[in-house]
Amino acid sequence: MNKDNIIKLLETIIHPAKDKDIVSLGMVEDVDISADKIKFKLIFPGRDPLSESLKKRCEDLIQSNYPDYKVSILEMIREKKQNKALMVEESFVAISGVGKIIAVASGKGGVGKSTVAVNLAVTLAQMGYKVGLADADVYGPSVAKMTDTEGSVPEVIMKDGGSENGGTDLIVPIERYGVKWMSIGYFARPEQALIWRGPMACNALKQMILQVEWGELDFLLLDLPPGTGDIHIALVHDIPLAGAIIVSTPQAVALADVEKGVNLFRNKNVNKPIFGLIENMSWFTPEELPDNKYYIFGKGGGEKMANKYQIPLLGQIPIVQGIMEGGDSGLPAVLTQPQVREAFENIAHKLGL
Repeated sequence: MNKDNIIKLLETIIHPAKDKDIVSLGMVEDVDISADKIKFKLIFPGRDPLSESLKKRCEDLIQSNYPDYKVSILEMIREKKQNKALMVEESFVAISGVGKIIAVASGKGGVGKSTVAVNLAVTLAQMGYKVGLADADVYGPSVAKMTDTEGSVPEVIMKDGGSENGGTDLIVPIERYGVKWMSIGYFARPEQALIWRGPMACNALKQMILQVEWGELDFLLLDLPPGTGDIHIALVHDIPLAGAIIVSTPQAVALADVEKGVNLFRNKNVNKPIFGLIENMSWFTPEELPDNKYYIFGKGGGEKMANKYQIPLLGQIPIVQGIMEGGDSGLPAVLTQPQVREAFENIAHKLGL
């Protein structure tokens, strides 16, 4: 076993966003083999949301072929100042055609935030608007599954020779149901856990928004991670948000976390408008009893919270089996369920769109 053997192995690893192997991209340097260790440097030209994934793939591949050796990979970022300046400039060009950027947030997980974001995006597209959605939930991306685009790999446009030559790489979003979708889920295996610290997650988020060829859009929805953390703070400082929509259920424990979301966007250092609150899973109506409403998670909680903070209650989404089935099958419920479509159209109208 020698250095050439290792390089040939690494030539089989393709960078999903660039559609080239990591060796031909010049990302592998200083391969060294000792008595019991294989080590090399993995070089990135800038912050890359796929760095951890690529590093893990390299480790697994070499370890499986040479189980008696330890694998040591030094991850490095070689970012020229000239590149960085160009990247920022091009990033703002990439979103210059976008009208309103709207964050869809929730104080806690499990309230159906991503489901609401996807169905609202498709509703706006059905109403004739040009719409994009960025799945900014980098820890649990689900938009690819909900839109039947899982397994899709976005193309990359290299402007001015690409990032390797002082230019810029722009990712082309996936289009389906009249909406342009972008998600970290397109670049990672569905079963893969994205173990990222705050700064890495923030950089991945910015790349998912700023380095995308969105084209002309009326609205760009951002499906944020649940909670209020580093990603949210980075977003409001670096992305020109028009405002936010907060999603909750009527349940008391979920509504308690709504306060955190409201306070985040109303913080004096953030100061972004809150367009309103959407109450999800408001009630359940069985098909055999269409006139009955069962308030499984409580009644009126969203309205009370909206009144307390003087924000509009944009709408109440009932528990409908078709919403769950649509999320699993990748066919948004607004395309098949008249009751759901009407609810989201009402929300769009209350937003003043």
